[in-house]
Amino acid sequence: MTQVETRQVAEDEAELRLDRWFRRHFPELPHGRLERLLRTGQVRVDGARAKAGTRLQPGQSIRVPPLPAPDPAARTAAGGARAAAGPARPAQAAPRPADIAMLRDRVLHMDPQVIVLDKPAGLAVQGGTNQQRHIDAMLDGLQFDAKERPRLVHRLDKDTSGVLVLARSAAVAAKLAAAFRGRDARKVYWAVTAGVPQQPEGRIVMPLVKAGRPGGQRVQVDDEEGQAAVTDYRVLDRAARRAALVELQPLTGRTHQLRVHCAQIGAPILGDGKYGGAAAHLPGGVARRLHLHARRITMPHPAGGVLDVAAELPEHMRETIAYLGFAAEETRDRH
Repeated sequence: MTQVETRQVAEDEAELRLDRWFRRHFPELPHGRLERLLRTGQVRVDGARAKAGTRLQPGQSIRVPPLPAPDPAARTAAGGARAAAGPARPAQAAPRPADIAMLRDRVLHMDPQVIVLDKPAGLAVQGGTNQQRHIDAMLDGLQFDAKERPRLVHRLDKDTSGVLVLARSAAVAAKLAAAFRGRDARKVYWAVTAGVPQQPEGRIVMPLVKAGRPGGQRVQVDDEEGQAAVTDYRVLDRAARRAALVELQPLTGRTHQLRVHCAQIGAPILGDGKYGGAAAHLPGGVARRLHLHARRITMPHPAGGVLDVAAELPEHMRETIAYLGFAAEETRDRH
């Protein structure tokens, strides 16, 4: 990486140590080099110097300086003796005008404090290993008439579509992050599941923990080491025992929470082979894509009142709903 970046701390990264945040987003950066960057003030949190153990909060901004190539002494044993550690992370490619135009067309709501997007499935919110195309890199194109670049205050999985809230200033980002952290934001997702939950509605309480290495990381239930994870659900419609249209409300914001919880109750989200395996796919004319959509968000508006925005279902979910014969129009307004 050859340019300074500013990244926002996501909702599910609350209380994460700064050094662990870097390990998650820049796994090739040695800890010793990170310490030097911190000592010289090149890495900053909300404009201030920070330490490796600084605990982060959603909405905070992290200044990421140009990252040097790994130490030549750092070697790996994979495949025998390899050359000195590889080249520096490639420079972030400039966003394509077509991508900026696409995002602008997907603005559901905009006022002086807040922008709400309808994020398309398949577009990452933030960058990562081998992930150059993402919303965070396109935020300059959503500045419009504001004095500051908009900021992420929460995120969605790459393959999840729907409502994504952006703050138009640092001050607004802090207020929105506090609302997410304090659970004042009511998030409603719609999913098509392979199979039907045994009960028509209920609450799933299963603590979750991340396991495995970055890139191949999975989330699993762990009663001893896991963080609290709670999801309310309600079946909106069903096709016998084959599939269901389910409303999901996460009361916590853990990574892959909805996907793991649905799989654990025997109704994996359609297209989610990672957590549902072969059972997450249906034969016939059903797209093999994740059927999870952030349908609606209701939360306190930073300027007062309530922000209440909904996003229509993506095309592949509409087609599946029609194929399975769900009464989508009758359930569409059941909030």
